[in-house]
Amino acid sequence: MNYNKINNLLGWFCAIVATLAYVMTAERTASWWDCGEFIASAYKMQIVHQPGAPLFLMLQNIFSNFALGDRTQIAFWMNIGSAISSGLTIMFLFWSITALARKLFLEKPDLNSPLNENDVLRVMGAGLVGALAYAFTDTFWFSAVESEVYAMSSLCTAIVFWAILKWEVRADEPQADRWLVLIAYVMGLSIGVHLLNLLVIPAIALVVYYRRAKTVTIGGVFKSLFIGVVILAFVLWGVIQYLIKFAAFSDLFFVNTLGLGFGTGVAFFAFLVVGGLVFGIWYSIKKVKPILNIALLSLGFIILGYSSFAMILIRAKANPTLNNSDPDNAFTFLSYLNREQYGDEPLFKGRYFDAKPIDVFESGKIYRKDKDKYVVAKKKTDYKYDKETIFPRIYSEKGDHPAFYRQFLGLGPNDAPTFVDNLKFFFGYQIGHMYGRYFMWNFAGRQNDIQGHGSPLEGNWISGIKFIDNLFVGGQYDLPSSETQNPARNTYFFLPLILGIIGAYWHFGKNQRDAGVVFLLFFFTGLAIVLYLNQTPFQPRERDYAYAGSFYAFAIWVGLGVLAIAEFLSKKIKPKTAGIVATGFGLLAGPVLLASQNWDDHDRSEKFLARDMAKNYLESCAPNAILFTYGDNDTYPLWYVQEVEGFRTDVRVVNLSLLSSDWYMRQMLEKVNDADALPIDIDPELIKDGVRDVIYYQDYQIAEHVDVKDLLQVMLSDNPQNKVQLQTLEYVNILPTKNMKLVVNKEAVIANHVVPKEWESSVVDTMQWTYPMNYVSRAELSIMAILANNNWKRPIYFTTTTPEVNYIGLDKYLVSEGFALRLMPINTKGQGEGEEYTPVADVNGIYDNIINKYKWGNIAHSKYLDPDSYRYISLYVSSIFGETAQSLLALGKKDEARKVVVNAYENMPKRTFQMSEPMSYILLVDAMYKTGESAKAKEVALRNLTFIKENMRYYTNNLLLKNLGGERNVRMALVGLQRYKMLADEYKDADVQKVADALMKEYGYFFGEH
Repeated sequence: MNYNKINNLLGWFCAIVATLAYVMTAERTASWWDCGEFIASAYKMQIVHQPGAPLFLMLQNIFSNFALGDRTQIAFWMNIGSAISSGLTIMFLFWSITALARKLFLEKPDLNSPLNENDVLRVMGAGLVGALAYAFTDTFWFSAVESEVYAMSSLCTAIVFWAILKWEVRADEPQADRWLVLIAYVMGLSIGVHLLNLLVIPAIALVVYYRRAKTVTIGGVFKSLFIGVVILAFVLWGVIQYLIKFAAFSDLFFVNTLGLGFGTGVAFFAFLVVGGLVFGIWYSIKKVKPILNIALLSLGFIILGYSSFAMILIRAKANPTLNNSDPDNAFTFLSYLNREQYGDEPLFKGRYFDAKPIDVFESGKIYRKDKDKYVVAKKKTDYKYDKETIFPRIYSEKGDHPAFYRQFLGLGPNDAPTFVDNLKFFFGYQIGHMYGRYFMWNFAGRQNDIQGHGSPLEGNWISGIKFIDNLFVGGQYDLPSSETQNPARNTYFFLPLILGIIGAYWHFGKNQRDAGVVFLLFFFTGLAIVLYLNQTPFQPRERDYAYAGSFYAFAIWVGLGVLAIAEFLSKKIKPKTAGIVATGFGLLAGPVLLASQNWDDHDRSEKFLARDMAKNYLESCAPNAILFTYGDNDTYPLWYVQEVEGFRTDVRVVNLSLLSSDWYMRQMLEKVNDADALPIDIDPELIKDGVRDVIYYQDYQIAEHVDVKDLLQVMLSDNPQNKVQLQTLEYVNILPTKNMKLVVNKEAVIANHVVPKEWESSVVDTMQWTYPMNYVSRAELSIMAILANNNWKRPIYFTTTTPEVNYIGLDKYLVSEGFALRLMPINTKGQGEGEEYTPVADVNGIYDNIINKYKWGNIAHSKYLDPDSYRYISLYVSSIFGETAQSLLALGKKDEARKVVVNAYENMPKRTFQMSEPMSYILLVDAMYKTGESAKAKEVALRNLTFIKENMRYYTNNLLLKNLGGERNVRMALVGLQRYKMLADEYKDADVQKVADALMKEYGYFFGEH
């Protein structure tokens, strides 16, 4: 049998199988989170969030051309780019497994050494099982079907690890070190995708040592590991950061000291680097220094690959619509690469979360490009604390983090954390919860896809073996149908895990060197990342994608488990039969089991809600509107539909979390697409970086409300009389009062159709409100400037998902128009200070949007919905459908109300996903009864009552759930049950009454407790 031919064919076979699976299950449009930003930026070659991914964007732009001009298909084809990258990753994984397996049957790796037929069968079986098992693991499959960087990053990792194994076999051939140069180049290129690929370097160093060393020693192994870590650090900090830092400070010298133009210092430094490399390579050849030669060649190719970041500088200077951080000069580019907008986590020494600062010191300078030179915009500061520790893990004082630390560690309100607590959090949370849990998801099973923060109800690993799972998460003998039928509940009965453990144990027994290399890959792409990230609680989403390389390494052992089983069986049966049986068992316990369990919740081909939700936000806005957003999921999909599909480009989308930065506020002063610049009459010089970054509130005891225009003059004034002097003798602007007002030009309001005609008499003379925060950033400053300058010419909206604090106190003037709240100068309920108020709705406008414009992402028919999608259902059925139907009924428009409830019934899923939904349906169900749609009301009510019944049994029959996660859900269930009981009694629905009465009887005792 021709080994190479079989190996190549089966490698491509794995790639084709995996790619076809990914194409079939790929999302047909943009997904949630970063995908919308990446697709929009790749399509128009724009700048994504720090630290960028230029090579990924350029390659994805190539895939966009396969849409053949159909802009609605561009996202799909970029998703196909990830699918192909992932399929090729599986191919290189197959070849890596077979290369490692083949060595186990040969005394010395040699291209010409033949394998017998039985050994070939086992080697290929191992490759098939390991590669295809990884292809269908939870984490890798998730990234394979969306346009994110992790699929392409995995491909780079796979190529590099495969290439070092190819070099190992050919190391004695002339020019074999070409493979090392190729590895260096791929690593350089991978920097333009994601940095995870660099973590393979220590494993590569060990392979090189084993292959080149005449005698392998323990000391030599540790020395090679040390060298590998040093090389990793050199590339990670020396090449990626300090190369740019030296270039930036060279530019600072050339511009500020020599008086030359911007960029001359960078050009000079680049000339020095290139010249130094060329001279060094020439010198190494002349003096016959092969190690120096390969080192310099590799460095040169890393830098060549890294040069893809030139795209960032070039496109930033073109000032595209999406120009995150505007990295158009050496110092902003350096900040961009260093991810400075996200801050740093302490690694070696830092504070405890309850520590107090005792000293402050300068830790650096931030430079800003002005007209003809660089200037110091501000100084970086750091603090010394009264309680510090080495290896800090419980360091964050932000938000709910201290409370989480105390709850997780069992600390009382006044207990001081110790180093033991520090280690307990590291092992229990950072390793156990934020890595071990993810690892088990992929090789044991997953409870559901709800983000987990420690509750036994959400996001844990399970196996499918009830008595084991019951020990860790409880409730396995009382599972509701919402859990048993949940597509995201995947159980593998530990089989892939056991196969991998067998493979690892057997591998170490047969070849400790190669097993050590795989372990290094496993460690550095897993636990080493845990050490580096130093994650805090309450991450915005699950972070399993960061550890995909570790799961890749374990999949190698899953494949090698076939060899171990075959060897054991060969003692009982014929070797060929043993190979066939072991491969068959491996395929069933690995790829087949994983694919069968994971297919339904990884099939995203039928859901479109990220795109449709973005369009619904925009459709809720009047022409030429300003729409304020806040989070990733209510911003990135909007960027996608505007930039790629060209949908409602007249609306100016403004992300409030970015608006506090000078570069973003400056971009808002320019027209983009069909949207005009924001009406902000502020000189950019007054809000540039380092100038009015934050304006703090200082109470001047001003009783009356002050016009927002006057407050802007005070906050933007350079007159010392309008500032306060600090202890440093510096004068700074302040906000002197929180009582604000805006005089309303009623003629402009009516002329610009700001309010419906029937509301014109309710327009107020003056809007008055209380500012809710103790500081003003550029974001709040911009909103005030818009209020002062807009004169009601452009409609102003906030998305319904924007946190209320970002309304700057304008809540009572916000009117619901569907998925956006519109600013209107009208009286709403409770105008008095301190009174409750409820945003009123433009009912007729929302009705028209529901019937004619809004789309619902196929959530009624999609086989699978992720939590980011179904969490919106409560908003839909209550605020959009329920409140609108009730408002139409109050206006006597029963036919229109009936159309709304029928639309809701047809477009909402016929299942309940979470406990907040039953209560959210109350207004809609009530409207169904009132409009004569009693059968639909009965169906929805009974479905929700069944959900309550099953989940109440799930919560109450299990002590673990009652104590650690069920209480909030029980409260919601009881409130929902009461409301359905009231509806059933009011409308005399006997079927609903019967179920509700039975539940009230069964759980009535709770009402005395809650």
